[in-house]
Amino acid sequence: MTRPSVARIDLDALRHNARHLQALHGGRQLAVLKADAYGHGAVDCARALRGLSDGLAVAFVDEARALRAAGLTAPILVLEGAFDADEVTFAAAASLWLVVHQDRQLHLIEQASLPDGALQVWLKVDSGMHRAGFAPERARELHQRLQADPRVGSVTLMSHFARADEPGCDLTARQTALFEQATAGLPGPRSLCNSAGVLAWPSAHRDWARPGIALYGADPLLRPQGCGLRPVMTLASQVFAERWLAPGEPLGCGTGFTATEPTRVGLVALGYADGYPRTAPTGTPVAVEGRRSRLIGRVSMDMLTVDLTGLPDAGIGSPVELWGAQIPVNEVAGLAGTLAYELLCNVKRVPRHGVGYATRA
Repeated sequence: MTRPSVARIDLDALRHNARHLQALHGGRQLAVLKADAYGHGAVDCARALRGLSDGLAVAFVDEARALRAAGLTAPILVLEGAFDADEVTFAAAASLWLVVHQDRQLHLIEQASLPDGALQVWLKVDSGMHRAGFAPERARELHQRLQADPRVGSVTLMSHFARADEPGCDLTARQTALFEQATAGLPGPRSLCNSAGVLAWPSAHRDWARPGIALYGADPLLRPQGCGLRPVMTLASQVFAERWLAPGEPLGCGTGFTATEPTRVGLVALGYADGYPRTAPTGTPVAVEGRRSRLIGRVSMDMLTVDLTGLPDAGIGSPVELWGAQIPVNEVAGLAGTLAYELLCNVKRVPRHGVGYATRA
C-alpha cells in the first residue's frame, strides 16, 4: 500500500469559478497561473480553462515557457516582465505579452532586434501600491513612446490594487481615480482587477480582469459563505494508527498537547514537509469520515495527530480532509497565522490527482 496522502484537484470546480468570476466582471479574463497555478498544476489548469479564459498570466518567462512547451497556445501575460534581452526575444517568438514596469525593461524593448508589431506590452502604472510600476505622471509619455515604437503591436494600461480585499478601505477607490486621471484620453484597453477587485469593486471593472486566488476557490475577502466559489484543492490523507491517551499524558513533538480526559488519537500520514502548516495549533479543524474534528498536538514533518474521541466509527483507514469542501483553506490559514495563498502554493511531495474536466478530455 502506498502512502495515502494526496492533493485532489477538482477541475470542474476550477471551471465553475472561472465562469462565476467572468459573470461578475464581464469583459475579458486572464487566468493567473503563477507558482504552478498556486500549487494546483499550471498545465492541467490551463487546459481545463480552454474556452473559459481569454488568456493566461504567469509571474516570469520560464513559467510561460513551460506552458508553451506543453502545447498551450493561448495568450500569456508575463507579470514581472523581461529580465534580460534574451527574454524579450523569446517573448516575441513565443507570442508572450510583457508587462513593462521599469525603465530598464523599456530600454530592453527599444534595443531589441524584432519585427514590427512583435510585442504586446502592458504598461504598469503605480497607482498607490508602490511596489512596481511607473509614476502616474509618466503614464502619458511612456504610452506615447511605446505606441511610437514599431516593435510594439499594442499597449494595454494596467495597475495593481494594494488593499482590494478590504472593502471598507478607500485606498482602492483612490487608486482607481488616480489611474483614471493618469491615463485619461489614452487609447487602448485597461486592466485593474485582481480577485478581490473582481469580487468587491465593480466600479473598478475594466476591459481585462486578472483573477488568481479566487479561481482556486479561496475567497480573498475571507467571507464565511456565500461567495459563489468552489474549492479546487482537497488536501487529504488517512488515519494509519491510533492510541488512547490517559488524562495527564502528553502527545507528540515538544509535548505540545496534554490530555485532560481519556483521548483517542489518530495518527495521520501528512505533515509540514507535505505543505501542511507547522504553525497550525491544537483545535485547527479537520474532517474525519466527513465529520469535523480537530488537530491535537504539534504538526510533525511527516505526520500529524487528530482527535478521534467523539468519532466511534473512525479508525485506521479513515479518510481525513485537511482542507477542501468541508474544511475551508482560509479557516486553516487563519488559525495558522498565514494566508490561503501560502498554504496552497506550499503543497509538495504528496501526489497531485486531477479529477473532472481534464481527466475526461
